[in-house]
Amino acid sequence: MDITAFIRELLFSHDCVIVPGFGGFIGNYTPARIDKSTSTFFPPVKQVSFNRNLNHNDGLLIGRISASLKVNYGDARNIVEEFVKTLKKKLEKGEKVIFDNIGTFINNYEGNIQFEPVPDVNYMLDSYGLVSFQFMPLEGYDVRRRITRHLDKEPVKHSSYRKVLWRSVIIIPLLAILVIVPTDLFRSKVETTTLNPLVTAEVENNTETADANIATEEVKTAGTGIIAPADTAIPGTPQPPEPEPPVSTEADIYLLITGSFKSEQNAQEWADRLKADGYSPEILNAPNGFYRVSAMRCNGLEAAVNMKTSLSVKFPGAWYKKI
Repeated sequence: MDITAFIRELLFSHDCVIVPGFGGFIGNYTPARIDKSTSTFFPPVKQVSFNRNLNHNDGLLIGRISASLKVNYGDARNIVEEFVKTLKKKLEKGEKVIFDNIGTFINNYEGNIQFEPVPDVNYMLDSYGLVSFQFMPLEGYDVRRRITRHLDKEPVKHSSYRKVLWRSVIIIPLLAILVIVPTDLFRSKVETTTLNPLVTAEVENNTETADANIATEEVKTAGTGIIAPADTAIPGTPQPPEPEPPVSTEADIYLLITGSFKSEQNAQEWADRLKADGYSPEILNAPNGFYRVSAMRCNGLEAAVNMKTSLSVKFPGAWYKKI
């Protein structure tokens, strides 16, 4: 009985099919490839090879024959044994044995079995229906010429309308948000970097605090405390005598501050500018981390007040500090 049909059937679903007493057929996977010399695509295939050393009985082939022919296992084994005996006799006589759609067997000059597989049969189920095909190589295709033709085309009018429409859809909601949201939300926590010492971003604390410090130093006297302003007195009550002007000694030294910076580099650049204008600048470290830039020193409070008045023309907001 010819059992090659059972061998072909098992090769589609198994990578190894053994014919007991003869040898084993092994399925070898080969991925898809391209033959550039012939411009041919080949699908993935499972090619069959033969190993005569795999001749033990693994029960696969005999079990398949027993289930298909509905015979017991012993009878199926006898069918395989008779097939192998007939096959070996033909090979010993020098005859060529052909397994349809599998390959050809023949004994070589040394008496060994030589197997030649059929090249056109693919036992890989995933490649069912896929065949090799040739393609024509692409020649004379210039990408730059295609781009040039594309750029030379006249713009389509409706595309420009679409662009304008999309831009209006995006810009109009943004303008509405800017109108509705208070501008103070965008001004918070914003600081401006500039060399001008009077910009609000780098004024030390604020002008009200600086003015309060100046007012406090001006109303101090050598032996008295702070005198309340006249507009805080209660009408109809005796008014205290007007305070005498502050007394200072020659040892009191005042610095005329023209700028206060968070950045030491900005403070140094402002000091260089004062020095170029003929002043004697000094840089002081304030307790709050600012860098104060002084234009000059004055001996006594009266000289500091007069010089502050003259400096305020060129440097509005200048103030003095006693050291």
